[in-house]
Amino acid sequence: MSAAVIGTGAVTPERVADILDALRDARPRVHALTNTVVQTRTADGLTALGAVPSMTTDPDEVAEVAGAARALLVNLGTLDRDRRAAIDVAVDLFASSGRPFVLDPVKCDIAERRRTRARALLARKPALVRANADEMAALGSFAGARLETGRLDRIADEARSLTVANGHPWLADVTGTGCLSGAMAAAFLAVEPDAVAAGIATAVTLGVAAEIAARRSAGPGTFAVHLLDALAGLGRDDVLALARINR
Repeated sequence: MSAAVIGTGAVTPERVADILDALRDARPRVHALTNTVVQTRTADGLTALGAVPSMTTDPDEVAEVAGAARALLVNLGTLDRDRRAAIDVAVDLFASSGRPFVLDPVKCDIAERRRTRARALLARKPALVRANADEMAALGSFAGARLETGRLDRIADEARSLTVANGHPWLADVTGTGCLSGAMAAAFLAVEPDAVAAGIATAVTLGVAAEIAARRSAGPGTFAVHLLDALAGLGRDDVLALARINR
């Protein structure tokens, strides 16, 4: 499977499986400017998926380290001074090079300063915005692709709107799974230029892995461990059998 997948078109379970295969063939490096609470879960999840994470937030080296990545995650969860500076450097780098970045405007619905920063980053044209329903509402209208995560995941752009019904309630009980989905979206965007398709691949892959993990788990604690195992072991047959993509 080529690292460059299929562009626009119908997003079927077969296409999601192709995108997952392409990611694992390419092993793209993803730079995750994420919050301190979820760094380990994000790095482990990206590695299990088949990507290669880098995580530095040092403004003096982020251009060099992020420069080696094919996609970028910008997560606003813990906005200390170094992260704010590193975000500016990395977004400038990716915007000028045409490489994709994902914006995850964590808690922009409750903090005005964060909301202002998120809207400024929207002007830099992220390939995709990953947020929950409250965060999306706080951002207001904007052009481009979005992945709204919740009981049903909604993926849309100006032309298309789809839902993915995969997942498990324990995802909400494990800190950082929403943030992980933003990082996964960046990884899929490294091999899939259609942001809606990359968003659907994210929702299906994480959702199906959650369903598989829940079968092996007694509760959220064991589920968190089994989720990594399920991501690492997820195959085409799992996607084709379990993906629930709806228009």
